[in-house]
Amino acid sequence: MAHGKDIDAADWIDQDLLTREESRDRLDEEIEFERNKLKELESVPSSQDSLDLTKRRLIAMENLRDSL
Repeated sequence: MAHGKDIDAADWIDQDLLTREESRDRLDEEIEFERNKLKELESVPSSQDSLDLTKRRLIAMENLRDSL
């Protein structure tokens, strides 16, 4: 069996990781986007499926943010 070079764990661990604060900040931006989208959907005749999907997505993101 061929052995490849092992990834140096110290280098690998720090790549592309977000802090909880960074995650919360990004999630807050997405929540604001979804709230605006929901307001827009509610202001015009829209598909109930689109409204339901947006509401579920918003609730899920808010619940996730509260757990961070």
